[in-house]
Amino acid sequence: MSGHAHFNFADLTAKQRYKLLIGTVIPRPIAFITTLSKDGQRNAGPFSFFNVLTHDPAIVAIGVENYEDGRMKDTSRNIRDTGEFTVHIVDDALAAQMEICAIKFGPGVDELAEADLETVPGRAVKSPRIVSAPAALECRRYMTLEVGKAREIILGEVLGIHIRADLVNPETLHVDQHGMDAIGRLGGHSYARTRDQFDIKTMSVEQWEGRKQSASLAETAG
Repeated sequence: MSGHAHFNFADLTAKQRYKLLIGTVIPRPIAFITTLSKDGQRNAGPFSFFNVLTHDPAIVAIGVENYEDGRMKDTSRNIRDTGEFTVHIVDDALAAQMEICAIKFGPGVDELAEADLETVPGRAVKSPRIVSAPAALECRRYMTLEVGKAREIILGEVLGIHIRADLVNPETLHVDQHGMDAIGRLGGHSYARTRDQFDIKTMSVEQWEGRKQSASLAETAG
């Protein structure tokens, strides 16, 4: 057995820590976020430091890093100014256009127009919704946690969710996870698809004890 290599984060640079984290915490869901500036300018960008934290209240978290010169990204500034944003789940068909929105365009550039993405106005928030995304979560800023001078974690309360009609049963609320065809972020420039899935159902204590007893009886009989 080869064992494990240990890395003390206190001895590493920020870049080294980042490289190890994005290579091990995988796959990470992608938050494709749209916002509006206080002047109504559209903005869109993907963030892979993202997940849902709780359902009651429904809270999602997004980690955003400022530019190297300390300037806030448009997403952070817009959320601070308006308190609103929309998180889109990225499927395989949306990946190329999502990557266009990851380009570091200058201020005032409409990434949604550059990527030729059709949008419609939000229902609970003013930020636009990308029509082709399989799902979109409309959020209101719950709080912002400043993690050092250059980084922040944005917590958003989910006010409502749009799911493509062919992917959800409105009565049972079952979502077709295969049909969602979501992608996740890996290290470097790599992504993962979620088409290869398997189920594991957690046993009850009684089922586990019964399984151990059956195994013990089988061993005794053998």
